[in-house]
Amino acid sequence: MRAVIGILMGSLVSLLIHAYLWWRLIRSAHLRTRTRRILTAALVVAFLSVPLTTATRIAWPSFAATVGWFTMSWLAFAGLTFVTLLAIDVVRMLGWGVSRARRAPPLDPSRRQFLARATGGAAVAVAGASVAAGMLSARGEHEIAEVEVHLAKLPRELDGFTIVQLSDLHVGMTIGREFVERVVARTMALKPDLIALTGDLVDGTVPDLRDDIAPLGELRAPHGVFATTGNHEYYAGVEPWIVELTRLGARYLRNETVTITRDGARFELVGIDDFSAEGYPGHGADLGKALAAHDPALATVLMAHQPRQVMRASEHGIDFQMSGHTHGGQIWPWHYLVRVQQGGLLAGRYQVGATQLYVTRGCGYWGPPVRVLAPLEITRITLRSGVG
Repeated sequence: MRAVIGILMGSLVSLLIHAYLWWRLIRSAHLRTRTRRILTAALVVAFLSVPLTTATRIAWPSFAATVGWFTMSWLAFAGLTFVTLLAIDVVRMLGWGVSRARRAPPLDPSRRQFLARATGGAAVAVAGASVAAGMLSARGEHEIAEVEVHLAKLPRELDGFTIVQLSDLHVGMTIGREFVERVVARTMALKPDLIALTGDLVDGTVPDLRDDIAPLGELRAPHGVFATTGNHEYYAGVEPWIVELTRLGARYLRNETVTITRDGARFELVGIDDFSAEGYPGHGADLGKALAAHDPALATVLMAHQPRQVMRASEHGIDFQMSGHTHGGQIWPWHYLVRVQQGGLLAGRYQVGATQLYVTRGCGYWGPPVRVLAPLEITRITLRSGVG
């Protein structure tokens, strides 16, 4: 049901964007009747193709995977054209207000038409260049983000313990086996002590994506591979995916704590369900349950998919939380909406009460195969003993 609501809400936003593009690029440009009709029909088809692709992602994945490259790229292009035109029109409105205040004569129709066409063309060019660069970024090399976290309770014997965090891989539609193999290879080259998978690994069912996700079975670390659920696992069928990823070697932490030990020294790794899991029977984040047997003398590291879960973590005295979900906004400037939805927590390091938080930009992408000012990221976290 939540997935359906998401599709409907996304379609409404898309409708408003496409309506503005029609008014701004087609109607205001005063094109010839035949040209206007052709472009209007093309815009309608483009608008309808987006929810159609999203709706068929589960029921007809081969279709979605084929057309997704075009429809999802168009969605990014439309969104970037929209914000560029909006910025231009705000400036134009301010200029119009100044002209009215000075009682300047209005522009003649031919000049208004020229400005509409010129600014529309400029917006299209800017958006097109941004999408092209964004596609190269989304399908390019992963940046290795080096993050040092100082924990007062961490024993000296564990100083330098490394965790590689992978999040938001989103296998499905335009991300397949080859992409996953690259992520696994980069991860294993880092030789981590532990690997943390913090949700949203898949966008499809187990039968459809089993072969694509299989390379994750090659992930190995001396102290294990652990996983928590993200919201997209619930959309795709959470129980089968937990079984499949467990088969591949990951241990799911569902509101539970495990003790990590090296050379007799210990810290606690905690994992909770995704923030949105409450609507699914048998699921839901419960940090109190996870910490029922917690040893207060030990440092705690929490895996939680959404950054906003840090509010509860801070209340429970968690030392460090690692999250994903946001993709670092994925496409600037739409990241402002993501920032608001997560309470200002978008990417990088934060301090919430006594809890340190790191939010990775993620190693994949969702929807458009485009990342603008939010490059792919594999995160290597190094735990340090003592206060930094």
